[in-house]
This record gives sequence, C-alpha cells and structure tokens, in this order.
Amino acid sequence: MSRRQENDVTQREKEADRKHESESRERFIYQDDELIEKPFNWQQLGRLFMYLKPYSKQLMPVVLVGMVLGTLTRLTIPTVIIMAIDEALNPKSGDTSVSKLMLFAGLMLALYIIQWGSNTYRIKHTNIIGQKVIHDLRSHLFSHIQTLSFRFFDKRPAGSVLVRVTNDVNALQDLFTNGVVNLLMDCVQLVGIVIILLLWNFKLGLAVMLTVPLMFLVSSALRRKIRFAWQDVRIKQSRINSHLNESIQGIKVTQAYVQEKENIRFFERMNSANIKSWNYASAMNQSFGPIIELTSAVGTLILFWYGSHLIQTGALTVGMLVGFANYIGNFWEPINRLGQMYSQLLIAMASSERIFEYLDEKPIVGELPQAPALHQVRGDVKFDNLVFEYEEGRPALKGITIDVKAGQSIALVGHTGSGKSTIMNLLCRFYDPNEGRVLIDGTDIRDVSLDSLRSQIGIVLQDTFIFSGTIRDNIRFGRLDATDEEIVAAAKAVHAHEFIMKMKDGYDTEVQERGNVLSMGQRQLLSFARALLADPRILILDEATASIDTETELRIQQALQTLLQGRTSFIVAHRLSTIRHATSIVVLDHGSIVEQGSHDELMRIPGTYRGLIEAQYRFLSA
Repeated sequence: MSRRQENDVTQREKEADRKHESESRERFIYQDDELIEKPFNWQQLGRLFMYLKPYSKQLMPVVLVGMVLGTLTRLTIPTVIIMAIDEALNPKSGDTSVSKLMLFAGLMLALYIIQWGSNTYRIKHTNIIGQKVIHDLRSHLFSHIQTLSFRFFDKRPAGSVLVRVTNDVNALQDLFTNGVVNLLMDCVQLVGIVIILLLWNFKLGLAVMLTVPLMFLVSSALRRKIRFAWQDVRIKQSRINSHLNESIQGIKVTQAYVQEKENIRFFERMNSANIKSWNYASAMNQSFGPIIELTSAVGTLILFWYGSHLIQTGALTVGMLVGFANYIGNFWEPINRLGQMYSQLLIAMASSERIFEYLDEKPIVGELPQAPALHQVRGDVKFDNLVFEYEEGRPALKGITIDVKAGQSIALVGHTGSGKSTIMNLLCRFYDPNEGRVLIDGTDIRDVSLDSLRSQIGIVLQDTFIFSGTIRDNIRFGRLDATDEEIVAAAKAVHAHEFIMKMKDGYDTEVQERGNVLSMGQRQLLSFARALLADPRILILDEATASIDTETELRIQQALQTLLQGRTSFIVAHRLSTIRHATSIVVLDHGSIVEQGSHDELMRIPGTYRGLIEAQYRFLSA
C-alpha cells in the first residue's frame, strides 16, 4: 500500500471516529428528547383548552358577535345572488328590473360590511385572548419547572428546557389566537351549507357531497405521519438550542483547545438534520391542499354536469345553479381551512405533548400535604445513617452519621468524589437520602416545608452564580427586603465594599450575564455578602474561598470569626487556613467517614487527613 493510500485510510478512520464521537455526544446530551409514542387523543386537547376557561366570559361576545354574524352573512350572500338572478334579471322572460337589482346590490353591500366588521372585531379580540392564554401557559410551565428537583435537571441540558418554555409554547399561538374560533365558525358554516343544499335540492346536494368521504379517507391516512413529523421538528430544534446554549457558555474551552471546526461540524450536522426534518414535515403538511383542490374540482364537475341536466328538466333554475356553485365554493373554503387547521392542530399537539411531559413531571423531593413550617432553629443538625445513590448500584454515601450542635463549625474534607458536597445537598433537601434521616433541632427535614427549611440555610459555592443586573440587586437576592444600608454593611463585612466602590457605578454597576465584568474572586465575595445578608442559622461554605487570594482570604477569615458566632456552619474546603479552626473535621473517603476530630487531634495520627495536609505543604513549598 502506498503512503498516499495509507494517509487516505487514516483520514477515513479519523472521520469515522469523529462521527462516532459526535453521535455519542448527541445521544448523551439529548437523551430526554425522544418521539412521544402517544396516539392523538381528544382528552389532551381538552386539557389544553382548559387554559381558555378563565377567559370564557370574554370569549362569549367574540363567539356571538364575530362568529354568528360572520357565519350568517356568509350563508346569506349566495341566497341574495340567487334572488337577484331569478327575480331581478328574470332570464326566462328576458326582462330586467333595475330597481330590484339595485335593491339586491345594496343588500349585498350591507351584508359584506357587516361581515367585515364582525371579522375585524373577532380577529382583534381573539388575538388578545390568545396572547393571555399563551402568557398563562408559559407562566404555569416556568413556575412548575422551578419546583422540580435537581434530578430532573441532572438529566436534561439547559437548552432543552429552554425550548419547552419558548418554542413549544410559541407553537400554540396560532391555535389560541384564531384557531379555536375559526374552527367553530367553519364547522357551523359547513353544517349550514349542507342543510341549505339538501333542502334546496336533495339529489344535487347529495351528489356534490359524494367526494367528501373520499377526501377524509385519504387525509386521515396522513394524520399520524404529520403529527410525528412535526414532533420530530420540535426535537431537532430543541437539540439546536441546547447545543447553542452549551457552545456559548463553553466558548472559552472551545477556543482554548482549538475545537472551533469540530464544533462547527457538529452544529452543521444538527442544522442539516433540522432542515430535512422541517422539509419533510412541511411537505406532508402541504399535501392537504392538493387533496382538497382535487376533491373540489371533482365536486364542481358533478355540480355542473348534473345541474345542467336538472335545468333542462325544469327541476332547477339558473339562479339556483349559480347559488349552488357559490355555496360549493364556500363549502370547500372552510374544508381547506379545516385541513390547514388540522395541520396546525397536529403541530400544536406535538408541542403540547412535550409541554405536558414536563408539567406531568413530579418533584422527587416533595413536601407532605400541608407540611408545617420549620420555625426559627437553634442549629442542631444530625445526619443519621445516610445512604445515598445518584445512580442505582453506585452509592455516593454509605452510612454517614454526624452529630452537630448549634453554633459548631464542621469541616468536611476528602478527595474529589468522596461525598462532601453530597452531604450538603441532602442538608438543603436538593435530594432525599435512599436511607437514613437529616434532622434539624430533632425534626426530620422531610416533615417541614421546603421554603421554611431553605430560608434558614445560606450557601456559598465555589462556582457562584451572578445574575444579570446590578451589584446591589445580586447582594439583595439573599434578602429582598434588605435596605441599602444593610447591603453595604454585608459587603463591608466580607471586604467587598472596597472593590465595589472602585467600579464605575459602585453598587449600581451592571454586572452583565453571569457577572462577566467581575473576576472569579469578586464574584465569590458578592456571594459571601449575599449569604450573610440572608442571616441564615446554618451556613454552608462549599469551596467558597478557592478563588480568593490569600490576603483577601485572611480578611474574610477575620470577618467570619465574628459572623459565624451563633450559627452552625459547614465548610467544604481543602485549604488548611479555612478548616483548621473548625470545631470538628470530618474526613471522607468514597462515601464513608474514615476520620473525625479537631485539627490537632487528626494531625497526631498518621491518617488520611494528615496525608492531605502534608501533601498540601509539599505542593506549596515546591
């Protein structure tokens, strides 16, 4: 084999590996986005329309004025045309009555004005009501997502959740703004036209209706394919949004490892899949139009063939035939709209299934019915034989028991993955243990309301989150009713005041998304001020000083000596300066407690803690 051939083989192998990695990445990230194999059901449609119920009183005038007047005028106009032809033009005798013709023309003008006015009123008010319904649905979905447990978000990328609240809800706008009332109007109009045609001439009316069952038979065969096609479109769009969210947040890593081209290739694959999915769904959707047009053409041919025969026999007048033609045109128009409405309904159902999938999701960490509030606590905390698994068969904690008295400071140390942060997650009830209990002042935290529990716990994380807005707003997030003086006092206590005042607008400086104008250390100082402003009885510092320089950390340590008095505190850290003054140090290894005691006690024995500290000394002195 030549060198060129070897290079080609190697290149193909690399491309195959890259494709396999991309597909694996896609399966992993978007594993929650799957086609929902549920039949079209009217019960779910009824559930969707329940969001219209609060606006039923506002909807009634729209239905009565807009729908009834609009439908009556539409049904009346062909009758006036028949009367104008048979009475004013009088084709049998050849006489023409100009006065009657002008009368019928004026009547038709009045009917068209009424129809225009009723349609304008209907469109205006259905749009207003529809937007209110969309607002309620989006608010309900967002509020429900806020209550879901961490396990829900562990399995789903942020972009996938974002799509449900934005794109999927937006897909329902046409249905609620005009779709519902138009559906009622078209149904009433169809029934009215069928009754009129059958009363005028039963045989002719029946003949032109022969094509309707055939049209419904053909279109119903497309129904399931169209629903799944639009559902697939929603999934593809969800994946694109998820990838965009991930790419934007991870742009520094992408550029640092020079993976822009690979990221672009990955996006192009998803974008191409989205285009194919959209084109297929659109093609399936557009297939309704030709079916209806063909059926309409066949019906019109039957009308003029059989109608001309009836005119010759005297069973039908020319005006009646023209009226039939008008009614047939008015018949297929709503049929066409109903076909489009059905497609719109399928799109809406594809989105509503995805929305209700989230709304039907129950919080794993839930409250008992009428759970009492946890009153002001002293701060006694007990972890009683905790066992916990993120995934079945892989325990993160194995029988953890820690008894903490109010006001004590407990440090949790250990290697990465030893279970330190997991214990704190259980204390905050972000998860519930598989076995065991967490007690605060002797009360099982599962027996009290979540709000009352978490309002008495303050958390400062290593990867702290700063919201868009001002520095003042971010500190006040800890307690929304705090005064400006209290905000400044909290900032001074953690030595954040100095850097804040050096910024352009001080406490009113806009920090942008995720606090991009701030350094990591400055963001952590703000999170300290936020937690301290909340004045919690229990304080958790999870690697909270990892990104703060040594000088600033010393200042914070001095402030914390005063601020932590009277509070129970848990410190997850590796730095000796952060943990050496703790009342007790708990050393964890693979989800189990291997050592426990004060710094001096643990340093006297050759164990895990002493090894961690000595390794830290060696690293610092290297």
